[in-house]
Amino acid sequence: MFGMSVFQSVLERLKAEQDTEVSDEDVAGDFRNAAAGLPPEFMAETSPCAAIPFGTVEQAYRELAPVESSEPLVMPDYLNRTSLAEVASELALSDQETPLTLAAKRRRFAAANHPDRLPAEFRSNATLRMKLANMLIDEAARRLARTAAAR
Repeated sequence: MFGMSVFQSVLERLKAEQDTEVSDEDVAGDFRNAAAGLPPEFMAETSPCAAIPFGTVEQAYRELAPVESSEPLVMPDYLNRTSLAEVASELALSDQETPLTLAAKRRRFAAANHPDRLPAEFRSNATLRMKLANMLIDEAARRLARTAAAR
C-alpha cells in the first residue's frame, strides 16, 4: 500500500475483498463490534436501530422498489429538446450572471435532467442535454472570469 495513492490503495483493497466471500454473520459481527464503542442508550431496545433486525434493509428496499409496469414509458417533451439553441433558451443565460447564479442554474438543470435520475430509456437524451448545458454554463463562467480579469 505504500507508494500508492489513496485511490489506488482503496481499489486494491476492494479487489481483495471481492475475491473473498463475506457471510451475513461476519457483517453482523462487524456491526456488533463497531457498536460496542457507542453509548449504551444508542443501542437500547427503544433505539430506532434496535428495531431493525439485521438483513431487513434489503427486504425493505425490495418492498419500496417501484413495481414493474406493463405500460411503456413515455419520454417527457423536454427531453426531446436536444439542440444547442433549445438548451440555451431553457438556461436563459444573460450578461448579468454571477458565479452563484451560474451554479444555481446548473443545479436546477441537473435536478431535472441528470441521467442518473431518469429511466434507462431516457438517459441518452438526458446525457446530451447535460453535456450541452454544462458546456454553455462553463463558457459563461469563462467569459465572466475574463471580464473580471480585464477590469
